[in-house]
Amino acid sequence: MKKVCAGLALVIVVALGMSGRAWAQAGQPLPIPGVDPAREVPNAREIPDAKTEYKVLFDVANAPAKPTDVNPMLQAAARYLNTLAKVGVPAEHRKIAVIFHQGGTPAILKNTEFKARNNGQDNPNTAIIQALKKAGVELHVCGQAVLASKIDPKDIQPEIQLDLWALTTIVNMELRGYVRIGG
Repeated sequence: MKKVCAGLALVIVVALGMSGRAWAQAGQPLPIPGVDPAREVPNAREIPDAKTEYKVLFDVANAPAKPTDVNPMLQAAARYLNTLAKVGVPAEHRKIAVIFHQGGTPAILKNTEFKARNNGQDNPNTAIIQALKKAGVELHVCGQAVLASKIDPKDIQPEIQLDLWALTTIVNMELRGYVRIGG
């Protein structure tokens, strides 16, 4: 009887482990604290594959509805990163980048400059930008948007790389195999 129970338990464990639908990293801390991954959908057919290298560029071209809101595209990048981690995609297969330009450019400002431009309001994007960088996300800003917005490079958050032009960054990253989301 013990052999039958042990054998049955092994079959169940193997079946669950091979299902591909199980959330492989349950209980593990997520890369971006405080941001929920996508909710599990029973019997979903398309889910992230732990063997695939995900190269995704999030295009932050629009401002949030209010300057006191976190930019929704940053929240989407964080949620996507957490979803990949939650389902077991290893960190080395999660190549995530963000490009700020056009209306999304103010998110890159250090808090003191953001406050000066927004009636004393703190930059709501700072914490998520820092968390994304800590999780290995590349962060880029369009130099043309920085010039057009009259932003001194010293006022850009240190986590963010200043590039020549968003168009150049987007094209270069797409040529490297990144899929662009948004914009």
